[in-house]
Amino acid sequence: MKYRLLAGGSVLVLTAVLSACSSSSGSDSGNGDGRTTVDVWLMRDSVSAQFQKEFTADFEKRHPTIDVKIQIQEWDGIGQKITAALASNDAPDVIEAGNTQVAQFAESGGLLDLSDREDELDGEDWLSGLAEPGSYEGKQYGIPYYAANRVVIYRTDLFEKAGVDAAGIKTREQWIDATAELNKGGTQGIYLPGQMWYALAGFIWDEGGDLAAESGGKWSGALDTPEALRGMAFYEELQALGKGPKDSDEDDPPQAEVMAQGQVAQVISTPGGANVIAENNPELKGKLAFFPIPGKTADTPGAVFTGGSDLVVPAAAAHPDEAVTFIKELTGDTWQKKLAVAMSYVPNRTSLASAVADDPGAAAMAVGAANGHATPNTPGWAAVEAENPIKDYMTAVLTGDDPAKEAAKASQDITRAMNAGS
Repeated sequence: MKYRLLAGGSVLVLTAVLSACSSSSGSDSGNGDGRTTVDVWLMRDSVSAQFQKEFTADFEKRHPTIDVKIQIQEWDGIGQKITAALASNDAPDVIEAGNTQVAQFAESGGLLDLSDREDELDGEDWLSGLAEPGSYEGKQYGIPYYAANRVVIYRTDLFEKAGVDAAGIKTREQWIDATAELNKGGTQGIYLPGQMWYALAGFIWDEGGDLAAESGGKWSGALDTPEALRGMAFYEELQALGKGPKDSDEDDPPQAEVMAQGQVAQVISTPGGANVIAENNPELKGKLAFFPIPGKTADTPGAVFTGGSDLVVPAAAAHPDEAVTFIKELTGDTWQKKLAVAMSYVPNRTSLASAVADDPGAAAMAVGAANGHATPNTPGWAAVEAENPIKDYMTAVLTGDDPAKEAAKASQDITRAMNAGS
């Protein structure tokens, strides 16, 4: 879906049943007339039907010996389907994968190393939140496609009533002061549930910390470092300025529905959340706007988790050179700009951020994307998200338990989960 953030959190199970990938046509992609068919899997809502039509027509005109066959895939169950395809002799030539899924696919040996094509694919200013998880053990397997990240959605009328100028909120300190001012007269300054761990990750990254760290080939949880504890302390301060539940995340209850009730001034969300809010309360249409999550200083936006997708080429692809040609076009300047405008995505390179200047939500995302990060780049992270001790840690701290003690416990749980298969 539009603005979907991928955590790569599913443990991928290799299955011997390869019928799941039978829709590709790698074995018959030669046309007998000197033309080659590039088989491509793109995800639902990655592109609109109109964009797909225009891109395909332009690509085939510019590359008269290559035909394009794009098949739209559903997110539900895609991990197992891709795993099956990579293990087969009938894989498509190009696959869109969630950025943090790439390491899992690369570990299996099923992806083509594209490190020597980085210059050709304009890799000098890729968004780090897409490029870093697209690499594995020093090799680049995933080519950044598009990004989405969280921003602050706010009520313009409530800000105006409180005398708060959103344009002046550039730092965490200013954000806290503004939220406290908004938190009067029955209004919640911010609705922040206790287990929004992606927001916490951003605050930890701002402090120079991380969720986990690697040393000597082994990963360890890092929530108990001084930097991570400072990030949690800021989360606790901000969360206390609203009435968000301390023991659930943004989906329970759906925070868009909470904001639609009319008394919440801010939420942290992808911009698409504004559409959901307005759908639940049409009276709020035209009263919602965006600003990037503030950073510690005014010159650097707050760190954010960069969700989005990379494009990969299976090692078993029948036409790897043509696959790279397809990727080069789709991720190049012309079509990245058009994709950003058509789908309100953040382009894959920092130099293209101006393409979404006229889209308020996407423009706010683009500012934050310049300080984008990803979860620890290791296949073992999937096990952490499946168990997710970070959420329990956050609830424990917000309900009064000792932060250092709980952080040490959560870090041990992360370490165990990440190294369970080693």
